[in-house]
Amino acid sequence: MLQLVHHPYYVSPTTPGSAFSFDKYGLVMIALAESGAPHALHTPEPMPRRWIEALHDPAYVDEVAESRVPPDKTRRIGFTVTERVSRRAFLAPGGTWLAAKLALVHGYAANSAGGSHHALADSGAGYCVFNDLAIAANRLVAEGDARRVMIVDLDVHQGDGTAVLLAGRPDVFTFSIHAEKNFPARKARSSFDLGLPDATGDEAYLAALAIHLPAAIAGFGPDLILYQAGVDPHRDDKLGRLALTDAGLRARDSFVMRQARSRGTPLASVLGGGYGDDRLEVARRHVRSILALDEAFREGRVA
Repeated sequence: MLQLVHHPYYVSPTTPGSAFSFDKYGLVMIALAESGAPHALHTPEPMPRRWIEALHDPAYVDEVAESRVPPDKTRRIGFTVTERVSRRAFLAPGGTWLAAKLALVHGYAANSAGGSHHALADSGAGYCVFNDLAIAANRLVAEGDARRVMIVDLDVHQGDGTAVLLAGRPDVFTFSIHAEKNFPARKARSSFDLGLPDATGDEAYLAALAIHLPAAIAGFGPDLILYQAGVDPHRDDKLGRLALTDAGLRARDSFVMRQARSRGTPLASVLGGGYGDDRLEVARRHVRSILALDEAFREGRVA
């Protein structure tokens, strides 16, 4: 059965002056119900501040906790950090960590939020407040749940914040395949980066993934994979540029899971990016991604 982490407060009212909507995190649950897929729901707790402050500047954490993020950081984030957004900012890293803990037990689990890979130490950016991937990876290693964590980021945007926050660590490997000309304009240096041209399409994308991901996993030997399964590489995504089809995204997710499963490596996925005016359809893409991962995991378990 699919192990899914979700909290009602993942949904927050849209903040004034921002085009970003949080409602897809609730629509994901509607789309999951539509699918009829059996699942077990797990409710996260907020991530304790000490783990957030291990990677983020305590002064910035205070700004978020007290809903007083200054205008320059608000512009970088893309929305105002209200009380509800602040609560959500602490819950999402807790959800990613909980999904990882569940994956260590069950083999696969998904967080129905998370993937805030642009957030840096002293500020959020690109619709990201705290970097849940980096926070969760650091806590998992520090508490001895994993010796080596690999973050596989296949969002259309480079995981620049994750790369910066975890730079130089021998126990965490950051892997990013993204659109070279997409946000952020200035890329960071991950453990592995591959920037692809606009309109790459399914065949070339999957060929690149097949070359580089197995080699990276084999070379690093992770105990756990955190997978940023953004659906914004889709050809109909409002912010994407890589032109993947539904079939291409499904093949991507199945391939990632098969690589983890063939090595007996637990995998936890997070939602990541997905944008469009038809937000229910975006939510359905996220659910199809989760279910493709779960199906590939169960196929590997039977084999």
